[in-house]
Amino acid sequence: MVDTRRRFFLRSAAKAKVQPLPWIADRDNFTDQCTRCGECHLVCEEQVIVNGDGGFPSIDFSKGECTFCYACAEQCPEKLFAPETEKPWEQVITIKDTCLTFKGVECRSCSDVCDTRAIRFQLTQGQVAQPNINLHDCTGCGACISPCPVNAIAMENTGNE
Repeated sequence: MVDTRRRFFLRSAAKAKVQPLPWIADRDNFTDQCTRCGECHLVCEEQVIVNGDGGFPSIDFSKGECTFCYACAEQCPEKLFAPETEKPWEQVITIKDTCLTFKGVECRSCSDVCDTRAIRFQLTQGQVAQPNINLHDCTGCGACISPCPVNAIAMENTGNE
């Protein structure tokens, strides 16, 4: 019997959390249905699909953002993906206490790359501008994660996935 609690013993605590691909129809049975063929890796225009645990494809936002091109779903030989008309996933970003602006350092790297302008900075008297996330506008694309100099941005699941 394998002790799964020891699984991450030699991995860095700062390592990014496993991020599933967008539009996965059945996340609970994904590892049973995915053949790990690698077709999704080959067609990803942003090259953010990597081999995750067990060689299963996952998104690595440290490499960039998901543009929701749907190419991974179209290329997949298995029936793993929901239709493109559905939401790709139920997730948004959160900003942790380690954000430079919370420490009084001016930084807006996350808002500079946010195409939907879900991250905006609000001026505050006597402080540097503070980040404000509009969760309705956040698509969960992950564009803001890689440019953050202190890894203060994380993805949070908001649905029943």
